[in-house]
Amino acid sequence: MARRARLTNELVNNERKWLLPSGRGVQRKIKRRINPLASWVATCALLFSPCVPVHGILRKRDIDFSNYDVPLYEQIVNRIKAKVAARLGEGVNTQDRYFIIPFAYQDRWIKPQLSHSFISVIRVLGDGKPPSLTSGFRRGRYKNWNFEAFTISWVPHDFDTNPHLCVFDGFGSRIFPKLNKCPISVGRNFKLDETLKLAVNKKNAVGMWGPYEIKKAAFDLAVKRKQLLDGGTIDYRADDRLTRKDRVAINCFHAMAGLEELYPNGGFLGTGLLRNSPADVVFFRMWGINGTARVLFEYTKSVRDKGLLLEPVDIKKDLYGFVYAPERNNRGLYDPFPNASAYHQ
Repeated sequence: MARRARLTNELVNNERKWLLPSGRGVQRKIKRRINPLASWVATCALLFSPCVPVHGILRKRDIDFSNYDVPLYEQIVNRIKAKVAARLGEGVNTQDRYFIIPFAYQDRWIKPQLSHSFISVIRVLGDGKPPSLTSGFRRGRYKNWNFEAFTISWVPHDFDTNPHLCVFDGFGSRIFPKLNKCPISVGRNFKLDETLKLAVNKKNAVGMWGPYEIKKAAFDLAVKRKQLLDGGTIDYRADDRLTRKDRVAINCFHAMAGLEELYPNGGFLGTGLLRNSPADVVFFRMWGINGTARVLFEYTKSVRDKGLLLEPVDIKKDLYGFVYAPERNNRGLYDPFPNASAYHQ
């Protein structure tokens, strides 16, 4: 037990920089030295509770209901288009430009079976540039720019019709992966509209960061990962601690978190930093908003040194949310974001 307490103490200290804060009081407590009893309680929370609610708030604004009747997918696409258009400016676009948009969704209780991390990747074609030959891209035109885009969203192949995800099954399976009886499933890479429909069906909160501009080398890594997922050689398992190393099955987080190699984990852009901590305890925090925030933390820590990420990332301030509201101007909604818009369809 003492060893477990020391492990939890180390994890809390190491990870507090990237976990989204849950208030000033909690921040003050984290800064203090964790005593053995508190460590024991934290360990139990990590290992036996379905979630660790560490997402938090900056100074919140009122939820925006101005686009309430616009479907969630359209709200998100419109926001992406506006943000990318602002980066491109009004002049001639002679070179291809590349962007990533990380996402997460989760329910009020942050249950792992109702949480998901995914990422969209965009190429805005330079004037006169031909589209790529890779299949499965969504292609279109916005204003004067042609673009192509795809999403990495790894879930069981029938998740749209059978959304009952097995994460842990069996006593002690959260601690000991060999005790987990959850089966391996055939995986499928869902498109953005399909993924957001999953969130709407569960009335989840959806968060997005970016768009962030990246270099072509990073875009190529994302294409390589899409081809791996679409190739049918790897399956899906939510608890992939025993199946990721040999590329048997991975979860949504690792599908978007390690393009060069799945084990040891790289970052989405090959940072090589997302390795398991002792006893895989960090695994129990890696879903929903905190899961995607973890990936972004690794991007900001190392990827810019490789020159693949072309702009700074502020994990807290850049997060924008979309929250479900059954009626216009509802109060008391589940809103884990500093800024958010409402949706109902």
